[in-house]
Amino acid sequence: MSDPNTLDRDVLAPYLEAEVPGFSGLETIEKFKAGQSNPTYLLTAQSGRYVLRAKPPGQLLKSAHQVDREYRVMKALAGTAVPVPRMLHLAPEESPIGRMFYLMEFMEGRIFWDPALPEASSNDERAAIYDAMNATLAALHDVDVEAAGLADYGKPGNYFERQLARWTSQYRASETGGIADMDRLIAWLETHMPADDGIVSLVHGDYRLDNMIFAPDRPQVLAVLDWELSTLGHPFSDIAYQCMQWRLPHQSGFRGLGGIDRAALGLPSEEAYVAAYCRRRGLQEIPRWTFFLAFSFFRLAAICQGVYKRALDGNASNPEKARMYGEAVKLLSHLAAELIDKDK
Repeated sequence: MSDPNTLDRDVLAPYLEAEVPGFSGLETIEKFKAGQSNPTYLLTAQSGRYVLRAKPPGQLLKSAHQVDREYRVMKALAGTAVPVPRMLHLAPEESPIGRMFYLMEFMEGRIFWDPALPEASSNDERAAIYDAMNATLAALHDVDVEAAGLADYGKPGNYFERQLARWTSQYRASETGGIADMDRLIAWLETHMPADDGIVSLVHGDYRLDNMIFAPDRPQVLAVLDWELSTLGHPFSDIAYQCMQWRLPHQSGFRGLGGIDRAALGLPSEEAYVAAYCRRRGLQEIPRWTFFLAFSFFRLAAICQGVYKRALDGNASNPEKARMYGEAVKLLSHLAAELIDKDK
């Protein structure tokens, strides 16, 4: 049985040569191992190297895997203070591979898969990498969405209410068994929902270290990747989501910062990271931090449940790794349950 994620070079090559200016001589297609949601490929051609990102094959959850949104937002951010790859082509659902995909430039650089940064040259470089990541997040939330042509990129109203409803629905649609912590977390979020404060910005939705490309020789962010979950929303969702990294255990599939001596490595504390973000954006503090963190754990758990369900259905981009996500849902909801218990 052939892999449904395999792309046919002979079918794809003439299409790209016809649609992408300058593209010629497709030689190899290599699927990246990383990336659970949308399968991503390195294309090597006589004209250079490219990255192709596609919807996964098979039956998909409604509103998931919107690669066209990724393409649109990265194209809109070109020329802003937020670094992104150059977008080259968006193919429709009726493409030669039978699903929507986009093509972008390949960027040479470093991707850090371990947030402890063991490959960094010094504590100073580790600190600088985290500071660059922090500065890029602040720049993202300062983007003028109207000037970027993204004023209609999200719905009006309370972002957290919309997101809670969306991800609760997605979670229930992909549920494979009852998880008491998850049920309690959903109920807690519903009863502790903050009032809409009217703050709206572009949000990434999956802002973390391994969704960025850093320069090969300096602590500079060259590109922010994986914009599938981006929308117009509340900026506190991004900073809280990233700060889960400090709480997730390092000895787990998430490779968080929990359980390691961060100070000895030159890494900032969660409090220092949030304070730096607040300084950059002219904020005194982030109120109701527990809610934003708990919400982030919930949403990631709901996403992991969807990956796990796709693995069971045979549609996951990386089936073996995806099955681990079933246990991840339990871990995330348990950590969130501990968090809300301490807030009583």
